[in-house]
This record gives sequence, C-alpha cells and structure tokens, in this order.
Amino acid sequence: MEKIDQEIRNCLEVIKKGGIILYPTDTVWGIGCDATNADAVDKIYKLKKREESKALICLVSNFKMLEQYVEDVPEMAYDILKYAKKPTTVIYDKPIRIAENLVGDDDTLGIRVVRDKFCSELIKKMRRPLVSTSANISSQPTPQSFDQITPQILKGVDYVVNLQRSKKSPSPSAIIKLSNDGQVKVIRK
Repeated sequence: MEKIDQEIRNCLEVIKKGGIILYPTDTVWGIGCDATNADAVDKIYKLKKREESKALICLVSNFKMLEQYVEDVPEMAYDILKYAKKPTTVIYDKPIRIAENLVGDDDTLGIRVVRDKFCSELIKKMRRPLVSTSANISSQPTPQSFDQITPQILKGVDYVVNLQRSKKSPSPSAIIKLSNDGQVKVIRK
C-alpha cells in the first residue's frame, strides 16, 4: 500500500506542474496528464506525434465525477458500465469543464470509469479526470507490456510510475459511442 501511495504522490507533483506521466491503467500502459490542462494535453499530442483531430480519452474514478464532466450522461451508460465484463470507454456528447484540445470536432469525448486501484486513487486525489492514451507514437503498435514501450516515449514523459511493470495487457478497452439522441454504436469490442 505504501508503494502505491508514494507513486501517487510522485504523480500528483508532476501533474500539478503540468507534466505528463507514463502509468499502468486497467488496460494497457498509458500516457496521462490533467485533463483540464490544455498545455499538458498538447505535450501528449506532440510526444505521440498525433494530430489533434484524433481525440484522446479520459479516466474518471466514479459516476459522480463522470457527471461533473459530461453535460448529460445518458441513462443507458450506467447499465452498460455496470454490466461490462471488460474495461469500457464510452464516448459522450457535450463534455464540459475539460481542456478544449481533448474534445472531438463533433463535441464528444471518450471517458472510462476505472476500477483499477492505482488509477482510481490517483484520480480521486487529483480531483480531476486523467488523460489516458496508449504509450506509443501514433501509428505504431500499442505496447502490450512495459518492456515494449519505446525509449522515445520513456524519455518524453516527466515521470514513469514504478508499479505493475511485469503486467501484460494484450488489449485496450472496448469503446462504445452513446449519443444523446439514443444512438448506440460499438466502435471497438
């Protein structure tokens, strides 16, 4: 427990200064920052060599936090998330109080309510959503373990979390788009 607490303190210090971290998520290793800090978000786009038109996702610690950053959470989202067998990212219409460069051109944002202990505790202490994007340069394969993360990414972040480095995560989250007009679209199973 002490190790997790120390890692969370280290992350908070970096994130509060607008830095970016490399951390284990409930799926693959992720690059993250404060989702309300546009400059920090910009650093991630630059590191990944990713076009800003390709949106990133955010992690929140619970439904209450989700409701603070989405204007109107569709009722169906709660059922989908409650019964999901694997980590599931939902794309919502009209995100609010979030860095503008995170929001898609169509005014949407992918958000995942995490169950992972480390991520959940970090986000609770941040009191803000955490950006999460796979730890790779755009168009390169997603690393399935810490060992597969390239030196360019390792050197490009401000802090690397020292937890779960031997964990293998073969797959990213499922992605479902829930429009406020009731449309449901599965983007990635």
